[in-house]
Amino acid sequence: MNNSALAALEQRWHEEIPLSAAMGLRVLPSADNTLRLSAPLAPNRNVHGTAFAGSLYAAAALCGWGRMALTLEAAGLDGELVIAEGTIRYRRPVTEALALQTTFPEAEAEAFCAALRARGKARQTLEVSLNGEGKDVCARFEGVYAVRLITP
Repeated sequence: MNNSALAALEQRWHEEIPLSAAMGLRVLPSADNTLRLSAPLAPNRNVHGTAFAGSLYAAAALCGWGRMALTLEAAGLDGELVIAEGTIRYRRPVTEALALQTTFPEAEAEAFCAALRARGKARQTLEVSLNGEGKDVCARFEGVYAVRLITP
């Protein structure tokens, strides 16, 4: 993935969503169609010394939103992007730096963009894993992202 697009995404969040900067949220180099984020535990901890559930939710929602924004940008589409719905399942405490990942497979992204172009609006569900993979994941977030094209 284009490192300048990733850096621009992180800068945008830190300027427009101050919470992301306070959380220490960072966009990491990622393979195509995947977005990876990290954040230190210290500014995101709760009274038990583990990650605060609200921080995990916020970071996961942004991870999915960021993946969608990068998809729109790569397709040359200008749209209003919002999270319409989000659900998180906490499986075990996060006791280290936050690590998040989501993938929007190329074929699904192309189908989404085609539907968006055809109808002027579309929705997409993305899953974000937090701190782990497979059965070792600490939490899973599922977000529904809605986009409405902006016509010039």
